[in-house]
This record gives sequence, C-alpha cells and structure tokens, in this order.
Amino acid sequence: MRGLHYAACCAILLCPLSTLGSTVYRCEDTKGHVTFTRQGCPDSHQQSLQQAYNPTPGSGKPVPLAKPQKSSRSSKKVDKQELTVVGVKQDDCGNQLSSSERRAAIIKQQIRTGMSRADVESSLGRPDKVSEHNGQTRYIYQGKKGNKRNVSFDEAGCVKGKAKR
Repeated sequence: MRGLHYAACCAILLCPLSTLGSTVYRCEDTKGHVTFTRQGCPDSHQQSLQQAYNPTPGSGKPVPLAKPQKSSRSSKKVDKQELTVVGVKQDDCGNQLSSSERRAAIIKQQIRTGMSRADVESSLGRPDKVSEHNGQTRYIYQGKKGNKRNVSFDEAGCVKGKAKR
C-alpha cells in the first residue's frame, strides 16, 4: 500500500507543465464588448479560444505579455463632442470656495468664509474648546504663547464671514 502512495505522488510531481494551462473562451458581442469564460460563448457572440498559461514562479524563462489581436472590422468613426457639465457639487456652504482655494487654505492653516467644520479641523486640528449659543457654534483654539483664535460657524456649520459695518 505504501508503494502505491509513493507512485501516485511521483506521478503528480512529474506531470507535464502543459497541465498548468487552461483553455479560456474569448466572447465578443456585436457591440464589441469582450468577455472571457471557461464555459463557452452564447450563439450571438463571436468565439475564439485563448490559451491561458500560468508558469510557476522562478521557472527561468521570461513570459511575454499578451498582445491584443488587431480587429478585422473597419474602425468606427467617433464624433468629437464637447464635454457638458450638467451639475456642480454642492458643499452646503454655498460653494464660496473652489476646491483648489479650499485645499490651499487648509495647507496654509488659513480659515476662510465658506469652509466647513471638517475643513477647519483639517487645517487647525481639534479645537481646545467648543461653545454653542443660539444655534451657532464657536471653536476656540489656544496658542502656545497665550493667544486665542476663535472660529464662528452659522447654523449650517459653515464659517461665518466678518460682520460688515
């Protein structure tokens, strides 16, 4: 019995490397969408066989990457169209800052009207104290030299501008 197990193990180890490959079907529909499957293609799709070979690591031979086949169909004409933006991202603060202005202010640790609480915390960190009064929030930051910095937010959570006199 032991000899039978030994013979089976030797047979498995001495298998030819071609058994490591697999046949894969490349299916292309009439619109040009490509799908790969091992079960075959539907009747409406164009089918071609692909040899998939996964060599063992360290086999010593470099394996070239797959080269796409040139399509025999005539090239499709593509109409050049202009890009149309239908909507713009709303930031709940009236889009007072562009994304590049917002990013630059955060990096420079500046607070600008229209920034959100998350923007302020990204710029200055967590506040030392938070106070709320009449639905408005204020972040208070204590500096190392005793100076204070107050940031006031409106009801929507956006940095309020300075009052115009």
